[in-house]
Amino acid sequence: MSENRRYLGELLSEFFAVAIIILFGDGVAAMYSLYDPSPYKSAYWGVCIVWGLGVTVAIYATGAISGTHANPAVTLSLAMFRGFSWKKVIPYMSAQVLGGFAGAALVYSLYVPVIDHFNTAHNLTRAVDGGSAGVFFTHPGDFVTVAHAFWDELVLTAALVFGIFAITCQYNTQAPQANSSALIIGLLVAIIGASCGYLEAWAINPARDLGPRLFCFFAGWGQSALPAPGNYFWVPVVAPLVGGPIGAALYQFGLRPFMPRYLEQTITVAPDGVNPAEPVLVVSNPNDPAFPAVNRVS
Repeated sequence: MSENRRYLGELLSEFFAVAIIILFGDGVAAMYSLYDPSPYKSAYWGVCIVWGLGVTVAIYATGAISGTHANPAVTLSLAMFRGFSWKKVIPYMSAQVLGGFAGAALVYSLYVPVIDHFNTAHNLTRAVDGGSAGVFFTHPGDFVTVAHAFWDELVLTAALVFGIFAITCQYNTQAPQANSSALIIGLLVAIIGASCGYLEAWAINPARDLGPRLFCFFAGWGQSALPAPGNYFWVPVVAPLVGGPIGAALYQFGLRPFMPRYLEQTITVAPDGVNPAEPVLVVSNPNDPAFPAVNRVS
């Protein structure tokens, strides 16, 4: 396979991954928001599980092609701390946002008669009142200001990326084995939603919010979507891009260096063979105290 064809596959993979997540996630949001009684009103955990399993399905469907970042905050964190190519960062993020746009369009095509009925029954309009907007994009919950929502998104995205880095760390012997990491990452998304989702609907993913928000802007929600009340639109975009790398750094520098397998990845070499540009741990050689063993840390 040519390099260009492989790269195209990676971008399509990211597009479809986010579209899958939005199809299931915004779909369950519609079930939660538009129906009365809703089967999820007294079982909010079900909403969280569906979002999480949407992530799991996306990973199983696309992980072999692109690794399923499916989140600009994850892509940025991988570029900063795990060697992901910087030249791919913007294309990956663009594909993810487009996937969110397409996923929202698909959910809209399924639920448009229900959306219209809900808005009519409650005397709401899309552009003025933002009727049914919660199906597609996030907003601060009760008593939550825009500034506080920024903090919430930063912390929750940091928790997400911290967990992803731990789950996928090659040195973490407690990480899930084989292909079960996709399920655990999905559960991580679910527990973040179950514990903090009412704060501002736990976007924790710029593509998950911005893609559907862009679709809604063109589908009649107008200023209710962009810039949104209180100019909120930037919060679920910028805050995760700040929080994700913070969570990644906390894992990379706070826990990873102490993983037993990390410390075991050493090569004993003579001092003359040490590359001073590489990080090393120098310890004594029990067989010859005068000859140190230099452990080159990968």
